[in-house]
Amino acid sequence: MKYPWLPPLSVLLLAVSASAVTLDAPAPPPVVEPRAQDVLGADLERELATLERDEAKAKQELAELAHESELLKARTLARGRAYARLARAGLLPVGGGFQAFVEHAARLERLHRSLSRDLAQERQVAERRAVLAKQLVSITSRRGPLQAQQRAMSQAETALLAARDRDQAFERAFMGGGFDDHTAVYGAPPSSLAAGSTGFAALKGSLPFPLAGRSEIRSARRNGSGPGLSMRAPGGAAVRAVFPGRVAFADSYADYGRTVILDHGGGYYTVSANLGEIEVKVGEDVKGGARIATLSGGSAGSTLYFEVRIGQETADPAEWFGI
Repeated sequence: MKYPWLPPLSVLLLAVSASAVTLDAPAPPPVVEPRAQDVLGADLERELATLERDEAKAKQELAELAHESELLKARTLARGRAYARLARAGLLPVGGGFQAFVEHAARLERLHRSLSRDLAQERQVAERRAVLAKQLVSITSRRGPLQAQQRAMSQAETALLAARDRDQAFERAFMGGGFDDHTAVYGAPPSSLAAGSTGFAALKGSLPFPLAGRSEIRSARRNGSGPGLSMRAPGGAAVRAVFPGRVAFADSYADYGRTVILDHGGGYYTVSANLGEIEVKVGEDVKGGARIATLSGGSAGSTLYFEVRIGQETADPAEWFGI
């Protein structure tokens, strides 16, 4: 359902407020073309998957080479000791005759060749382990930026979805009901709105103010909405419910900043925006005069923006306050 007072999300995100009071609304997230982002995301996932496979393969080979290196060292040590013993024997076998000497020399030569092969193989294993170690360092250095880019894309997508979600939640807040399929940032368990009463209507002209003490009031307007009021007061001042109701929206929203919408029943709603800290949750019932938030300070001072809505229409809140 579309409302004439609520512009599309793209307009709310990109338009610059022309109201009399500047609200401290957070900057909207960048809009990312979904299809292009999906393609880029798929490419990143493939590249990261390839790096993970290469890393796993390199680590497995390193483990195998480490085991092989230990075996080679043990074998080289054993053969080295045997070679040293035979070499120390010198010409002792001569006493056994020429044949014994020839066999002794042959064993010594075989050990020498075997020892040389073992040492060469150890060098090859060590060189291969060094290559694999460099490969792992390269994989780590390449994967880091890719993971950072993937996180940035995920955060951008999350921000975009959150903005859309807030847009839908803000729209549903004035429809009566609508908690069944929505969980806001300040969330609460889903519930159905209680049957509204017409008690709010009887307060026209004598509606209590949402701020206690002195406040400077003037007309204001947010993009796409009807008349509202800006109420300047000290930063941190308590913002209170002007009438019992149920919290229909409690989140940040485009030009409104942090906003609480109360459903007072009978199609009547109040909107309190440009808030500091929100103290209520979606679906929560509040009493008249109960704290719902504190007032935020900004470059334009501490200012509450307030609207009264009847169904889809924005009413002049000055008439409701009797000013």
